[in-house]
Amino acid sequence: MIKLLIADDEPLVQIGIKSMLNWADYGIEVCGTAMNGAVALEMIEEYSPEIVITDIRMPIMNGLELAKICRETYGRIPLFIILTSYEEFELARQALSYEVVDYLIKLELDPEALGRSIGRTLERLNELRASETVRSERRPILQSYLDKFFLRLLHNLFDNEEQFKLQAKDLSLNFDNQYFAAAHCEILEDSVRDMTHGQLMNLYNSTMQMVKDILKRHMTCQVISLDLKHFSIIFHFSAVSKEEHEKMMEALRNASAMVRNYFNVRLTVGIGSVVDSPLKISDSYQDARVAFTSATLEDPFRDYDQVKPEDIKNSFNITLFKNDLTKAFEEFDTGILYDTLTQIIELFRSNPLRYLQAIDGACNILYLALSLLPSGEETLAGIFSDDPDNYRSIYRMGNVEQVSDWMVRLRDGLCETLKSKRITYKEHVISNIQKYIQNHIDERLTLNEVSAVFGLSPNYLSVLFKKTCGIGFSEYITQMKISRARTMLLEQDMKVYEVADQLGFESAFYFSKVFKKVAGVSPREFVQQSLKP
Repeated sequence: MIKLLIADDEPLVQIGIKSMLNWADYGIEVCGTAMNGAVALEMIEEYSPEIVITDIRMPIMNGLELAKICRETYGRIPLFIILTSYEEFELARQALSYEVVDYLIKLELDPEALGRSIGRTLERLNELRASETVRSERRPILQSYLDKFFLRLLHNLFDNEEQFKLQAKDLSLNFDNQYFAAAHCEILEDSVRDMTHGQLMNLYNSTMQMVKDILKRHMTCQVISLDLKHFSIIFHFSAVSKEEHEKMMEALRNASAMVRNYFNVRLTVGIGSVVDSPLKISDSYQDARVAFTSATLEDPFRDYDQVKPEDIKNSFNITLFKNDLTKAFEEFDTGILYDTLTQIIELFRSNPLRYLQAIDGACNILYLALSLLPSGEETLAGIFSDDPDNYRSIYRMGNVEQVSDWMVRLRDGLCETLKSKRITYKEHVISNIQKYIQNHIDERLTLNEVSAVFGLSPNYLSVLFKKTCGIGFSEYITQMKISRARTMLLEQDMKVYEVADQLGFESAFYFSKVFKKVAGVSPREFVQQSLKP
């Protein structure tokens, strides 16, 4: 059962929440109640609840302090639902910077509202648990494997359909819907000058979380972070219709209104055309970026159908350089990176009137670097550490020459950083692949499939694996399978054919042949020798 703690200094509120829902129907048990934040913190330490419903105003320690301490101490669980009143609106907004799931106004609290909030909280809990499972059990992800997947999808960086399907399957992503549309979005802050980098991070994360929650209440979608100012959305549609389009627009309007009210930020959005295949999402995203160039505060939602011919010239088509950029970032190839970025910089400078195209191109290269490089945020922050607003200084560049100069700093900084981290990075890649193999040893693992899962070329992975490990990729997998087979034969008392089948060998005969080649004896002889006194 999932444990819930209720913290409120009013006994009647505690009783009301406990009796408002049949908690067992949600798979939840109320593990306790607390009259103030200090007692609640002690109970959290003792009972480890997954969910905490807390009032903002309580004696000794208020709910805001409680959420902040738990976030710093325990991470993203327990999840918090905040109880507030109308006059505490500003405090509720601050609470969302600690990534609380929801806020509930006490005077409007009823079973229906509480049930909806609990439903959202359980959904978030499941997402976090699934993410942790992927991270700790199934895959030690390079930076953020999920973000890399969506960046590849948005920019058409998959080598083929098979690679896309393998990665989607490995991430348990569902693209069963027949139609899709992408959107490109910008967060505009009214007062950003006085904010530290940490405060900007909190503002962006809180805005993004609220946008995700609201959009997903309306329809299936994915929200992808690009940098501390931009994000993209992939909408899933069951049909191409006015109703589906209006549902999407309503979702965007609601999300925009909520983040405006809570965080004093505005959204501008470019929406791409609807496509009938996930591998065409990059086409929709290109359209979305074109539409985005004409979005304004007065007209913040621009559809590709509204695009004028001159707007198309303002978008930079990064897919022209996709192969070189992908290879450079994935393989830490500073030679290719320097040459490619130099080519792009020269292209910008040869078109001094194409400012919007230059800024769009620079931003898209920035997104790729942030998502495809290990510790991308840290790397980019280090390169632009002299600027008050860090790599976000790109948004202050007012002409093509300034954008080009910014790109030179990016190019030189990236090449220097990648050169110094190349050996460590390659070892990190191989370590992650080895762990992946261990976690999937019961499956048939091929070089093509594993390289596709990690977004590497088979040839590059083969050479890198041999050079780093001193053993070939296939030979390593064989040794790992036979090592696992030894354990299964002895500790699990399994038959030879059962082990062969579970480890993905085509037959017991072939398994025995491979086993003898590696171990020097057949599986039966191995068992007999091991059982001898």
